[in-house]
Amino acid sequence: MAKSLFWLSDSAWEALEPHLPRGKPGKPRVDDRTVISGILHVLKTGCRWRDVPPAYGPPTTIYNRYNRWSQRRVWQRIFEKMAAVGPVPDELSIDSSHVKAHRSASGSKRGSSPRRLAVRAAEERAKSMLWPMIAADRSPLR
Repeated sequence: MAKSLFWLSDSAWEALEPHLPRGKPGKPRVDDRTVISGILHVLKTGCRWRDVPPAYGPPTTIYNRYNRWSQRRVWQRIFEKMAAVGPVPDELSIDSSHVKAHRSASGSKRGSSPRRLAVRAAEERAKSMLWPMIAADRSPLR
């Protein structure tokens, strides 16, 4: 286990494990703790699902588990159950300043457009004037 990867602690896993869905028919699930750690790693770092480190397992497994549990509202129920267990703190702080941009968001298809040099722009005549300054200059009360 690499130190730079996110892994659920023993205490976090003990609190989370009782709330996981059980008894679903079909093929046995891959280790829940590893897959959930992989999901949290992707959500924490903002990397693409296919770029998840191999220590968490196959990326398709991690994505499918997250997606299917989201559609079945499993994550919502887990959050509600875990939030109801502990006391409500006096103060809460939520930070939602995460912004994810597409890889091509840094430029446009048009390429670099020709721009005027700042020196030439400063040498040109002003294209607009401040009207209050002109009106004050022509006032008869001198």
